[in-house]
Amino acid sequence: MGSRRKTYTAAYRREAARLVIDTDRPIAHVAAEIGVGSQLLGRWVAVERARMDDPPTAVDADPQAELARLRVEVAELRRDREFLKKAAAFFASENQTQ
Repeated sequence: MGSRRKTYTAAYRREAARLVIDTDRPIAHVAAEIGVGSQLLGRWVAVERARMDDPPTAVDADPQAELARLRVEVAELRRDREFLKKAAAFFASENQTQ
């Protein structure tokens, strides 16, 4: 009898693709590390990159999930803004002392 084909959840596929995208490691290395084929992981990475390039067109069907996602995004943007404010102040003070 034939062996059953492995199935992976959408969350697992996204996380595996993010390993490649976020760390800039080669697909083949990550694929070997997590035990999937490099071609399969390459397809997952392509799908995730396409999803990242396309902004969400519709609001999430689940308002609670959308709210949680937006709260995380707002927190990240606030951290980025604080960092940029500190960096701007640092470079402004560096320019004044020279």
